[in-house]
Amino acid sequence: MTVQTGVPTRAHRTRTAGSRPPRPVVQDFAPAPSPDGDRVAFISDRAGAPGVWVADVATGAAVALPVGDEPVLAVSWSPDGRWLGCVVAPGGAPRTELWVLRPDGTGRRQVAGLGRRSATLAGWLPASATMLVTESAERGAAVLVDADTGHRRVLAEGDLLTLLDVTPDARTALLRRGPRNARWLELLDVASGHRRRLLPDTGQGTTDQGWFGPDGTGVLARTDVFSELAALVLVDPNRPDAPPTRLASRPDAELEQAVPSADRRRAALLWNTYGGRGELSLLDVAAGVQRAVAAPGEVLDDVVFAAHGGLLCLTAQGPVRPRRVWLVDPSTPTPRPLRPPASAAGTTDRGVAPQLVDLRARDGLPLSGWLYRPAGRGPWPTAISLHGGPEAQERPGYQPLFQALVAQGVAVFAPNVRGSSGFGRSFVTADNLAGRYAAIADVAACADFLVDTGVARPGQLGCLGRSYGGYLVLAVLARFPGLFAAGVAECGISDFRTFFAGTEPWIAAAAVSKYGDPVRDAELLRDLSPLTHIDRLDVPLLLIHGANDTNVPAGESAQVAAALAARGVPHGHLVLAGEGHDFLARANVEAARTATTAWLTRHLTGSATAVV
Repeated sequence: MTVQTGVPTRAHRTRTAGSRPPRPVVQDFAPAPSPDGDRVAFISDRAGAPGVWVADVATGAAVALPVGDEPVLAVSWSPDGRWLGCVVAPGGAPRTELWVLRPDGTGRRQVAGLGRRSATLAGWLPASATMLVTESAERGAAVLVDADTGHRRVLAEGDLLTLLDVTPDARTALLRRGPRNARWLELLDVASGHRRRLLPDTGQGTTDQGWFGPDGTGVLARTDVFSELAALVLVDPNRPDAPPTRLASRPDAELEQAVPSADRRRAALLWNTYGGRGELSLLDVAAGVQRAVAAPGEVLDDVVFAAHGGLLCLTAQGPVRPRRVWLVDPSTPTPRPLRPPASAAGTTDRGVAPQLVDLRARDGLPLSGWLYRPAGRGPWPTAISLHGGPEAQERPGYQPLFQALVAQGVAVFAPNVRGSSGFGRSFVTADNLAGRYAAIADVAACADFLVDTGVARPGQLGCLGRSYGGYLVLAVLARFPGLFAAGVAECGISDFRTFFAGTEPWIAAAAVSKYGDPVRDAELLRDLSPLTHIDRLDVPLLLIHGANDTNVPAGESAQVAAALAARGVPHGHLVLAGEGHDFLARANVEAARTATTAWLTRHLTGSATAVV
């Protein structure tokens, strides 16, 4: 870990006197069941960094596989049962590689993501060892990769291209195209290379998930093109301009994820209800009938079917429950954990359950957020936590940082400002381009609300955030001087000009629809860049960044630190070696959490600290 400090020095390495470091909490996620459903591969950080483990479904006993020293982001089991595909992040960086190995840990080798390309895995051809791979660089490539031989077959290349599915005969492929909030699907005739768009271009909405239906008839897609809340629709490829058939939708929830069974006759649907609580249902595609399944936690993701049989796996978490893998047998109503609670080291049921709170933006737009209150009566020193994305969402998931702050007597409010997902098409695009000014003002509205309702103590209000949330921290501190007493910005954009010049090319291309074009919208982006107004930022600020971040390059924090140092503004600058945009090694995650907690506790409460 490399540490650079501003003024005062070493403040980021402190913790409250007399406190003890919390016991590390293990998290298991991203399950991949074997075809027969007898075993489940999953990702776990129990060895200190995300790696691949395989558990026996009957006993829960798990063993680690030798996947190397680099963190693993995803794992998938081949339909023929002979291979595991692993998406690896060398140095924690966003440029990922695809490796394969046998379920017994042998035969490990890299098959995609070579050179400067980043590789992701969408799935496998049925009953085979052929992987559906997308490689991204200056342009995207849809590739079939044979895990046995490493043979590659490039199906298509193009800007902002992702391979979603391929028919069993490999004659037709389903591609996703386009930038953020404006994506569409295309059918590719592999022999001729001819591509045609599915669903008409209405000028609004996005279609971002899809697969071929049973026997290759029709395409099922998740889209919000025809409604405010995303739904599952069936598209007739022979009538691409005709309105699709709606298969599953809800007036009170957005479809977050839809995953087909191996035979394509069923689908698991994850619904995002108001505020971010998750619900699960199983859809009979032919009958159009859904059956609800009991949710094992407030937030659900990573849903996947076994290739044969009825086993369904998913990840669940809650405010005091870390991520764990759960199993769903469609014949029974209650999910069960893959690993018994006694074997889930570090599991905790201690902490504060948040309250969902509604408020209004300064222009009247309805907003909401999750409020974590310390013991006793308020007002309290309070921190506003801003999520990334901006299309992510603050949900009632496992947040040890929030619990650590609450334990120090600091309330936490985690809002969903405009631009967040989960609230419909209009809300998620409301911060596009010049709408970003209103999103920044939403943070100020949250501060006003917390003071007016007696939650926050005036003069003891701070803000923190990572990625886009880090950008919002910098922006609100510069645009609303005097409103906050301190801030923590993690991996945040400080200057859109340097961001677009330094980020990965596919990230830059996809971001234009959200932030603006670096040439056409240069003046807008200059004014929205916190570095342009850095002379107005005058409160203690901690900057945290991964040294290997190529999504938001580490220079974005470094140039803020240099500007603050030149003016003598108190700041800290923590650079984590071996990390990219998302901190993956548990020691570094804990280092960032400890630094953030100490910084905000010191500057919001004035409590004594002791150097570790």
